Amino acid sequence: MTLPTLLVLDADPPPRLGRLTGRVRVEHADASTLAERLPSADVLLVWDFTSHAVRAAWPGGGSRPSWVHTASAGVDHLMCPELAVSDTVVTNARGVFDRPIAEYVAALVLAMAKDLPRTLALQRERTWLHRESRRVAGTRACVVGSGPIGRAVAGTLEALGVTTALVGRTARAGSDGAAAVHGPEDLDRLIARADWVVAAAPLTERTRGMFDARRFGLMQPSAHFVNIGRGPLVVEDALAEALEQRRIAGAALDVFDSEPLTADSPLWDVPGLVVSPHMSGDTLGWRDELGAQFVELYELWAAGKPLVNVVDKQRGYVPGH
Repeated sequence: MTLPTLLVLDADPPPRLGRLTGRVRVEHADASTLAERLPSADVLLVWDFTSHAVRAAWPGGGSRPSWVHTASAGVDHLMCPELAVSDTVVTNARGVFDRPIAEYVAALVLAMAKDLPRTLALQRERTWLHRESRRVAGTRACVVGSGPIGRAVAGTLEALGVTTALVGRTARAGSDGAAAVHGPEDLDRLIARADWVVAAAPLTERTRGMFDARRFGLMQPSAHFVNIGRGPLVVEDALAEALEQRRIAGAALDVFDSEPLTADSPLWDVPGLVVSPHMSGDTLGWRDELGAQFVELYELWAAGKPLVNVVDKQRGYVPGH
């Protein structure tokens, strides 16, 4: 029996696929070899989810894998028109990062409310400066993005006593314990009254650059902004200007328009901005979780059963239920 071919777009460390030993022929590729190896693959695992190699290689000649899985929540790094209109099924790592990212957002909210970045800076200066901090309970948040990550963020903030509104692609009423979701038409009104605005949306043509000078201008001077979604959701120059002119009180970015952030980027020095290196979902053991998730999906695929986490390739994300 001919074994299916699994092509892995490599990253270090490689995925652990022990349960698939003897059941699949595993081949490896990097950006320079992906195009020539795609035609021989039945399945493509995009383990290097920072790479844009799939977008570059997919339009070439020859057959293409019937299934592509990316070890990430976002799919914008691999989606191209040719893949979007093909019969290839695309799945993502939905479910792995929800709780870790929600915890990270909660940590940022608490740190900014309690002025911890300044406390640490004053400690380094050996300066004793008593200040008053902000109470988190009773504040308001607007979480933009109603997928699993956005919902987990909203639930965690609610547990801290924050009144939270979710904004998604379309409005829908709450049911079976799920929170209600506001539509895009409510976004401006909600961010204008929010103390915390959290970007957790997928990157699509609708969401690209959605947080621009106009939207930062709608926020309260005491508001804080957090982006754990995708870097291009934010017009970074507009955010920097809003912080420099104190139109908003602070911000935290874990994702950026271009990554890694270069050492000469002006964002490092923007007052009131917390910069972290795309790590909000990466807790100890996260790579093992991603590998185990792919193995479970592969077993469904090999058995001819429907896959879960199937991306709507036109929308660019897994539709909600």
